[in-house]
Amino acid sequence: MTYADINPAQPFKIGTRGSPLAMWQAHEVRRCLMAACDLPVEAFEVVVIKVTGDQILDKALKDIGGKGLFTREIEEALLAGAIDIAVHSMKDMPTVQPAGLLLDCYLPREDVRDGFVSPAVANLMDLPQGAVVGSSSLRRRAQLAHRRPDLILAEFRGNVQTRMKKLEDGVAQATFLAMAGLNRLGMAHMARSAIAVDEMLPAVAQGAIGVERRACDTVAEAMLAAIHHGPTGQQLAAERAFLAHLDGSCETPIAGLAVLEGDALWLRGEILRPDGSKVIAGSLRGGISDGAELGRMLAADLLGRAGPGFFD
Repeated sequence: MTYADINPAQPFKIGTRGSPLAMWQAHEVRRCLMAACDLPVEAFEVVVIKVTGDQILDKALKDIGGKGLFTREIEEALLAGAIDIAVHSMKDMPTVQPAGLLLDCYLPREDVRDGFVSPAVANLMDLPQGAVVGSSSLRRRAQLAHRRPDLILAEFRGNVQTRMKKLEDGVAQATFLAMAGLNRLGMAHMARSAIAVDEMLPAVAQGAIGVERRACDTVAEAMLAAIHHGPTGQQLAAERAFLAHLDGSCETPIAGLAVLEGDALWLRGEILRPDGSKVIAGSLRGGISDGAELGRMLAADLLGRAGPGFFD
């Protein structure tokens, strides 16, 4: 059986969260599969799955279970056969998949930078002392506290539209949103500026879309192989190995970015105390095929310099 056997009577089901950005990502995967596999739109069905992380918005992620909150119900549906593949924002993905699932397909990566969003000022350093900045990301909060300890940090959860409404309502004077999401939604103009990675290293896998499948599904394997973007996979192999070795979760401020330089890979990483009082950063260069090992080596180096209890 091959992907040529897919027919409209039994559509290929693509599972996703229900936010506008998640829907855009699912439809982009569908568009890529239609083009690569020469299939009509009727051969696919986008299935929206409610996840815990989108339903509980009044608590910090670390207080309700971490990254799995955005993937658990979708992966359960995938294992049960209710969907054929699952589309994820890779920065939300745990580093370990449930038994029976594989994550080996990535679309070309978007802009990895954070966008500074504010109705009041053009960039972070223009915010007045004591201004309120909203963010649910421990990484962004720690980086911000390190650079601007005078600012007040407020919990700020929800999709892009929800956060923009909170700014309009005056809950905060500024926030951060991934440029990748803004670009994909045609909302790049909402960012007053994009923050250089040298100033704010992004989350591991920021800007990347991943597609998860059942390990035993050879039809999905063939279809996804046709749209997989190798360079993005090489970057994420290094970044996710770095995160995994650090036991990264929504409870630890970690940043990382791999860049391909010809036949070499440059990996940068950063760990921060949650209050921003200390930052430990480093980088390694090596062969592209050694990305995962570079990730583990860099993580071990940072942890060795940090010492026990660094994230406490």
